[in-house]
Amino acid sequence: MPLKDDRYTYRVTWSEDDNEYVGLCAEFPSLSWLASTPEAALKGIRKVVENVVKDMRENGEAVPEPIASRRYSGKFMVRVPPEVHRNLAIKAAEAGVSLNRLASSKLSQ
Repeated sequence: MPLKDDRYTYRVTWSEDDNEYVGLCAEFPSLSWLASTPEAALKGIRKVVENVVKDMRENGEAVPEPIASRRYSGKFMVRVPPEVHRNLAIKAAEAGVSLNRLASSKLSQ
């Protein structure tokens, strides 16, 4: 039976090393699935995740919450060297924006 309400974050990309498509799941970074087509790679990784989640539940292990279901405050702290902080403050002042606005803009690119 397929994983009910599968809301995990999947990605399919080409693997030069394997000469195949690889299916990945952000919530389970140690898992992958190789296939000759992107569609097969996605189907494969979803099946692997389904089996792992089933096994985790059967063994009473905590199952990762899908990223899409998590709530984010929009706040996080980043530590940078003092000279980087100073340079960013100067750039923000020259642009007439707050340091927060400048950092947010750079992070969203």
